Amino acid sequence: MKSFKIFMLLSGVLISVTTSYNSALIPEIKERNILSKEALAINLSESLVADNSWNRLPDYSSREFWEKIPAQLKVKYICRAEEYLDYTWPVVKASDYLEFIRSGDRRQEVYSEPSSALNALVMGELVEGKGRFLNQIINAVWYYSEQTWWGWSAHLYFQKAPIGLPDINEPTVDLGVGEIASDLAWTWYLFRDEFDKVHPLISPRLKQEIMKKAVNPYFERDDFAYMGFTGGRVNNWNPWVNYNMLNCFLILEDDHNRKTAMVNKIINSLDKFLNGYPDDGGCDEGPSYWGVAGSILYESLALLKDATSGKFDVFDDPLIRNIGTYFPGVNIHAPYFINFADADATTGGNPATVYMYGKAIKNDQMQKFGAYLAQLNRWGENTFSGNIFDQIENLALLPEITTAEAEEALVADFWFPDTEIAGGRDTEGSFKGFFFGAKGGFNAESHNHNDVGSCLMYFDGKPCLIDLGRETYTSKTFGPRRYEIWTMQSGYHNLPVINGVEQKDGSMFLAKNSKFIANYRSVSFSTDISGAYLPEAKVKSWVRSYTLNRGKNFIISDKYELASVSDSVTSSNLITYCRVSEGQAGELIFEGDGFKLKMTYDRKNISPEIEFIEVTDAGLRRYWPEGVTRVILRYTNSGTSGTRSVTFSKM
Repeated sequence: MKSFKIFMLLSGVLISVTTSYNSALIPEIKERNILSKEALAINLSESLVADNSWNRLPDYSSREFWEKIPAQLKVKYICRAEEYLDYTWPVVKASDYLEFIRSGDRRQEVYSEPSSALNALVMGELVEGKGRFLNQIINAVWYYSEQTWWGWSAHLYFQKAPIGLPDINEPTVDLGVGEIASDLAWTWYLFRDEFDKVHPLISPRLKQEIMKKAVNPYFERDDFAYMGFTGGRVNNWNPWVNYNMLNCFLILEDDHNRKTAMVNKIINSLDKFLNGYPDDGGCDEGPSYWGVAGSILYESLALLKDATSGKFDVFDDPLIRNIGTYFPGVNIHAPYFINFADADATTGGNPATVYMYGKAIKNDQMQKFGAYLAQLNRWGENTFSGNIFDQIENLALLPEITTAEAEEALVADFWFPDTEIAGGRDTEGSFKGFFFGAKGGFNAESHNHNDVGSCLMYFDGKPCLIDLGRETYTSKTFGPRRYEIWTMQSGYHNLPVINGVEQKDGSMFLAKNSKFIANYRSVSFSTDISGAYLPEAKVKSWVRSYTLNRGKNFIISDKYELASVSDSVTSSNLITYCRVSEGQAGELIFEGDGFKLKMTYDRKNISPEIEFIEVTDAGLRRYWPEGVTRVILRYTNSGTSGTRSVTFSKM
């Protein structure tokens, strides 16, 4: 990819113009190897702490710490644990696994409920410290020790045997195995002495099962694709699994040479993730997936720094810094974030991680934003979510973060030239008025939707033009029929249908000549999306532009040239969470949560239709419970070339 940035000073105002053109937008894999170089520089074997003294967090015996937990929070942790005092640990039946290949149902609740029980019981016992929950924790240990596999049915494709049931003779490590292994490793670390008082077989059995089901398979195999050793660009699975396995390696392995080799493998695998990351730090999976990508990368790097007594430190690296600042950069008005592709429309992030990441890279805005998210989420009033280690860390950071300076990150404009994500708002530091985000990119991004050139637009921090996101995951979501799902199709994004043809999935279907310009008066993004359509669209060029005139209006425009016009009508779709009605001639009224906008259009060239869509899927109903509306703008008298535009302004 070639990218040029031009900075011009006009009337005392700095204007940034970026033009990108490329034959393929798939991020180049660059052999940066940031982490392995750091490991070599510090001599990892000598720097790695041999025992568990690297862990500065309180353990079960640190009663002074646990007694200082706010009383209201202690009560909630204990009450949550009490819900599982009589919990019956369920059998994960063969039919639960098989349901995935029978109906596509992942049966996530079958695996998540026992995990929630273990989590609650461990935290309850740590807080209370009376031994009341130990029996059930031991039951959890035995429950997981007796299980064939700790992963999720959707991920059995790693084994050589047919998917549907786990093969006990070939333990594999997926996201679920990593999560459970990490929590069980911390359970062993925190309570092994207490277990030994009950029976000498509990602790060794637990450690043996973690090693057999997770640690050894991960360490001994290089063929799990997410590791990156078999080639190609890896996604968020890489840091997600690596973080959990790093916890296990540091806690459980006694042999220093073997532990060093294990940690070095994590480092080399994380390098594969970073080598495929764009220089701009943009996460093509979106902000909600950043929570298990960039965010969890930080957690791994922080662990490595602790485990080497501060010697392993890459937080001054430009890429590491950019990966961090991406998250506050794409905030609309929390909890709303830009959500292209499968990303969720809202996310709270992990306030502690955002705060500590900002602190590590010395970025005040990110650090303050973490404190702001803590306030927004009423951090510390309720029990924390996440795995056991994260919850203990959050409790330890509670006094610092709840008293830190807090401020929402509301940047004036942003442009990620490699990821091709752009946008801006009316006024820096304020969520009032217009905000828009837009993308170029290509139709084979991670968690891809066919959405090259799409946008979203919010007003006063609330949704107007939206990206739907994704429905509840099933086998169809990540299978060959993915683009049969309506939310994945360009016809249900803010995009044109050209000569009756929608966009196509694949890396060759991409944007061209993306441009971004921002100054104090306006923000604009444009890209030629013609390359995202099949030849049947008969399109030579189609430049989609978004212009925010700060404090005034938001304009969507198309400039197109077609080889010919077919019988199928060319149109442009708008997906909105607003109630839409007709106003005066040439006007549509968009009424949202606390705002009302007027969209004006040329009646001679555009004929609108309003189509309400009821939302029934539980995943989509989290964000769009009232249903959504598709506005179809049919281009009349289109000819083989022309321009069309619509303008949104406040009423």
